[in-house]
Amino acid sequence: MELAIIDDKGAAAGRNVGVSDSTFGVDYNEALIHQVVVAYMAGSRSGTKAQKTRSEVRGGGRKPWKQKGTGHARAGTTRSPIWRSGGVTFAARPRDYSQKVNRKMYRGAMRSIVSELVRSERLRVVESLTMEAIKTQALFARLKGMGLNDVLIIDAEPNENLLLSSRNLHWVAVVESSHVNPVTLMAFEQVLITESGLKSLEERLQ
Repeated sequence: MELAIIDDKGAAAGRNVGVSDSTFGVDYNEALIHQVVVAYMAGSRSGTKAQKTRSEVRGGGRKPWKQKGTGHARAGTTRSPIWRSGGVTFAARPRDYSQKVNRKMYRGAMRSIVSELVRSERLRVVESLTMEAIKTQALFARLKGMGLNDVLIIDAEPNENLLLSSRNLHWVAVVESSHVNPVTLMAFEQVLITESGLKSLEERLQ
């Protein structure tokens, strides 16, 4: 399979780059993608929420009043869950939300996503995308010239000028090919990847 390389105006640059059919030409597996995306998002949850039960709340060691004769309901502690400043009946505990996903399943889902991006013509390849200076307006004009909006930019190596230039553009995100994940790939309408980033991503998914 060959993908066309575009220039700064979004037109074909007259050169193609070859990619593997086994990576960029697989069938769309919705069930696998759903499972991997759910597992990825679950793994990003902190799970550090914690509350105290009646036995863990400070105080409440003395019976507030005698058992009989006061007209009040019986009470053994001021830290009962029905009292103000009391403990929580079903207190939350720190937990791990992560789900196990095999490496083969993860790579299969990623291959399915990028293949669908290619089929829907949402994956665009550019030879390189470097910024001589940190200039948001220059990046904005360059992407608009390519006809790109709501775009994820993928490069093989960190590009600080490109990253800093994109910070104020809420519809643009920049990520290294080694850090691409299924959620990020599906979060944007279009994906712009450099030629070196494409090769790096292909090696990672093989």
